Amino acid sequence: MRLQLFILLIALFVASAIAIEPQKAVVVTYKEDTPSSVIDEATAAIEQAGGHVTHVYHLIKGFAAKATDKTLETVKNMGSQYLPNVQEDSIVSIDGDIIENGHTN
Repeated sequence: MRLQLFILLIALFVASAIAIEPQKAVVVTYKEDTPSSVIDEATAAIEQAGGHVTHVYHLIKGFAAKATDKTLETVKNMGSQYLPNVQEDSIVSIDGDIIENGHTN
């Protein structure tokens, strides 16, 4: 009986680990006329969905975050008047090469 319970718990753990959607690093920017309330709603939606806002920009309207694709789709569809530009975050070298996971593409 204990063995069956142990196997069931392991199966549930594996199933829940597989079901976790990966998060990706993104930069979300808005046009200059976008109200701060729109950006605040977007960052709150990311945090509520289990994502993390890693930086809020002040020179441009936007922020960097880690979130799932589903959460990012929600943010994109939040308002029709102020649409965000969502791009994957990456490191770009001075010669224009994009560096991902320590490797130049």
